[in-house]
Amino acid sequence: MKVRPLERVGDKLRLIDQTRLPGELVYRELDDYRQIIASIRRLEVRGAPAIGIAAAYALPIGAIQTKRFDLASLEEIAAELKAARPTAVNLAWAVDRVMSRLRSEQPTTPDDVLRVLWSEAEAIHEEDRQMCIRIGEHGAALIKDGDSILTHCNAGALATGGIGTALGVIYTCRDQGKRIKVYAGETRPLLQGARLTVWELMQEGIDVTLICDSMAAVLMAQGRVDHVIVGADRIARNGDTANKIGTYGLAVLAKVHGVPLYVAAPISTFDGQIESGKEIPVEERDGTEITEGFGSRTAPEGVKTFSPAFDITPNELINYFITDGGIRKGGRTAQRAG
Repeated sequence: MKVRPLERVGDKLRLIDQTRLPGELVYRELDDYRQIIASIRRLEVRGAPAIGIAAAYALPIGAIQTKRFDLASLEEIAAELKAARPTAVNLAWAVDRVMSRLRSEQPTTPDDVLRVLWSEAEAIHEEDRQMCIRIGEHGAALIKDGDSILTHCNAGALATGGIGTALGVIYTCRDQGKRIKVYAGETRPLLQGARLTVWELMQEGIDVTLICDSMAAVLMAQGRVDHVIVGADRIARNGDTANKIGTYGLAVLAKVHGVPLYVAAPISTFDGQIESGKEIPVEERDGTEITEGFGSRTAPEGVKTFSPAFDITPNELINYFITDGGIRKGGRTAQRAG
């Protein structure tokens, strides 16, 4: 992959500022855990797996920055990190995993504390890279040569520690010699599809066509979409899935037009503590992202806004979950089988 969105460089986290794409490719090197929190909130780093990895690296960076290596101080940093964005389960999962190992090993010196923190963060990063490979391999088995895929938001290398989840399937198909055509929805209001997915796919030489979100129904009605593949930020125990706003609408359209919909996500995105999508906290963004998202006002002053960052797709609209552990049936597949 040509894209390396985040990596450890010494005692810093090096990341691509995704708010600057596609106009500029800008890397930032952060040695302040609060800067990492701000980067997560500002969507400079985004995508459920990627923000989990970034948060894991923020723990040793925070210890070095504050010169506090005791468990109580690190628990405070961990709590700040987990509050950065509430919907994506990977963020809290990664932070909790690093802290769990710290509690288990109980290192007594600053050097040993940092060894544990860095080691677990790097393990999470490498495991995510391997998980993306397995997701790509499992998902590619569902795709035939010549198929067309519609995707939403960005679930590629920019959003993970490897080749991506939804886009990982596409890259694996490419590597297998399959000719794949991709349609990428722009993904309002911040255009992650237009700015990030299209940029990333073009870097990799993938045949991609950008569409407005509202054009998906026409494509499906014309028979030009064989599969819809999206990522996920959190999946409840019953299979209800939180993903970028607009996913639910795509899932409804896909069912109406008989197009299968797949959710590509690592097993860590499944939250066994939440029974259904009704319990998933949905982050609401500032209304200016709708009214003047890129610096130019596009709506009247004083207009009311409603801007959830995610929506919940019910399990019954999902055909399959493509995970690093294999393919899991969704509720829509079960309905069809019945």
